[in-house]
Amino acid sequence: MAQPSKLLSLLLLLLLLLGPPTTAGMEDPTFPHLGESSQPPPRACPPRCSCPRADTVDCDGLDLRVFPHNITKDAQQLSLQNNQLQELPYNELSRLSSLRTLNLHNNRISSEGLPDEAFESLTQLQHIYVAHNKLSVAPQFLPRSLRVADLAANQVTEIFPLTFGEKPELRSVYLHNNQLSNAGLPPDAFHGSEAITTLSLSNNQLSYLPPSLPPSLERLHLQNNLISKVPRGALSRQTHLRELYLQHNQLTDSGLDATTFSKLHRLEYLDLSHNRLATVPTGLPRTLAVLHLGRNHIQQVEAARLRGARGLRYLLLQHNQLGAAGLPAGALRPLRGLHTLHVYGNRLERVPLALPRRLQSLMLPHNRVAALGARDLAAMPGLAELNLAYNRLASAHVHHRAFRPLRALRTLDLAGNQLTRVPTGLPAGLHTLRLQRNQLRTLEPELLAGLDQLRELSLAHNRLRVGDIEPGTWHELRALQVLDLSHNDLSFVPPDLPEALEELHLQSNRISYVGPEAFLSTPSLRVLFLRANKLHMTSIAPEAFLGLPHLRVVDTTGNPEQVLIRLPPTAPHRPRAGGP
Repeated sequence: MAQPSKLLSLLLLLLLLLGPPTTAGMEDPTFPHLGESSQPPPRACPPRCSCPRADTVDCDGLDLRVFPHNITKDAQQLSLQNNQLQELPYNELSRLSSLRTLNLHNNRISSEGLPDEAFESLTQLQHIYVAHNKLSVAPQFLPRSLRVADLAANQVTEIFPLTFGEKPELRSVYLHNNQLSNAGLPPDAFHGSEAITTLSLSNNQLSYLPPSLPPSLERLHLQNNLISKVPRGALSRQTHLRELYLQHNQLTDSGLDATTFSKLHRLEYLDLSHNRLATVPTGLPRTLAVLHLGRNHIQQVEAARLRGARGLRYLLLQHNQLGAAGLPAGALRPLRGLHTLHVYGNRLERVPLALPRRLQSLMLPHNRVAALGARDLAAMPGLAELNLAYNRLASAHVHHRAFRPLRALRTLDLAGNQLTRVPTGLPAGLHTLRLQRNQLRTLEPELLAGLDQLRELSLAHNRLRVGDIEPGTWHELRALQVLDLSHNDLSFVPPDLPEALEELHLQSNRISYVGPEAFLSTPSLRVLFLRANKLHMTSIAPEAFLGLPHLRVVDTTGNPEQVLIRLPPTAPHRPRAGGP
């Protein structure tokens, strides 16, 4: 027994010399090491919702019919839009005292399902979105902390003093597309909310401009109501207003007075279109940049009524009743900075005289202008766009120097007139020339000479035949990219087309054959329309498209037979072949 005792003593001595056994590389999965914290439990999130951050709960578009449980009380952003909710339980909503944004857009929530008392505990709420629901009245109380309130597209007939009142941080209120009348807006509806900049009341049933609007307003939307009157002084305090939308109402001259707009010293945009005004309103502010008066009953524009609006840049008078004397000479002279004038759809018989010299865009289509004299356009040397489409212009009554003063002109639209030839003296800088729907029977080289910057030329719906296009007609159109010769009487592709051409419209002609040399002069062609002609299977020479490496679309639908277009295999893309 002595030997085992001796061996045991040696082992004990060895352990003392080596020290305790090391635990490097070994961990106890049950107990954490000293100084380390355990993994936090996963955050609670309602079923099927997502919680990308500790303060965000997103339950958008889940077809929920019941308010979700298990929403953390620390939530600051809660989205429940695009569901089927009909009510919000008071006990669930009121405990979310940290909420800053509550999005309930596009549900089925009624006023009975939105308890007022639930908002009393939401003292930090800044944004509430309840648009596209079924509210019949607004909540009687919303938190004082509110910044944005969207109750649009409901059935609201009434709001209350503390719905939007006494909200010093409130910036934007959206109430459009409801059923609000003036009786549903209390006089103190916005009392104590002196920071509102945007108020939308469009598409309601207001019959006059609401009084006591916030003086801080910058944008006021009142379009699509039944407003026939702006009471005197209703806008006297809105000195910050920049945009005012009153279109699609029932305003008459008697519903406005000289002071209606006179104190709006920052107003830039005023839309009074689609009303019943017979004259231009008086008292327009100097700051006004855009005045929209289209679709009224205005018969004459008086210079005195525009004298105050000297900063006007855009004047829109389309679809009124302006006759021969509707724009007397000098009526717009006070508007020295006028950029654009729209008077289409009236009864003007000539281009108005003495228009502002800085005018750059003059839109006169659908009037009764029958002649252009040598000096009719001379007072507008900076004009870049002129639209005289669908008037009564005949070639015999267009002076050969009528367009010559317009050296800055880039777009000229003469479509829908009675022209039998291209006007002479066209400005060399033209980029777009529209002559469709006239009675053109001939194209002469000298009439298009010098138009080396022209990029688009429309000659559709005329009476042109290939024999009427004189040799050299296209010679100087070096920049032309789009040429429309559709709906004419062409029997084949006109020769010597411009080299830069990329888009060629030849549909609805009488073309029955496309020869091998038809497109030799147009190597940049990308799009070709040959639909509704008289083409057959053998009408197009196989070599016709060999020199067109950029061609992408060939439309041959609507011909007597299906026409298949085959390109060489080296082409990067095959164009689309059409059939009947």
